[in-house]
Amino acid sequence: MELAEMIVDGSFRHGSDVLKGLAFDASLVGLGAGGEKGVFEIIIAIAVEFARLMTMVGIREPGQANRGILIEGAGC
Repeated sequence: MELAEMIVDGSFRHGSDVLKGLAFDASLVGLGAGGEKGVFEIIIAIAVEFARLMTMVGIREPGQANRGILIEGAGC
C-alpha cells in the first residue's frame, strides 16, 4: 500500500543520486541549476553515469531499482 508519493528534487549531481532516489521508490527525481545550459550538461553527465551504475548493480531498466541494490540483505 503506497501511503505517499515521493518526489526528490535539488542537489542531484550524480547518477548515483538518481539511482538512490529510485531505489527508495521516488516517483520523480529532478534537478535545476545553471539555467538551461547547466541543466542540459548535468542531464548528460547523470545519464552516462546512471547507465554505468545500472550495469554495475545488474539492472536493465530504472524501474528495477529497489532497496536491495543499496542495502545488503534487503532483497532484489
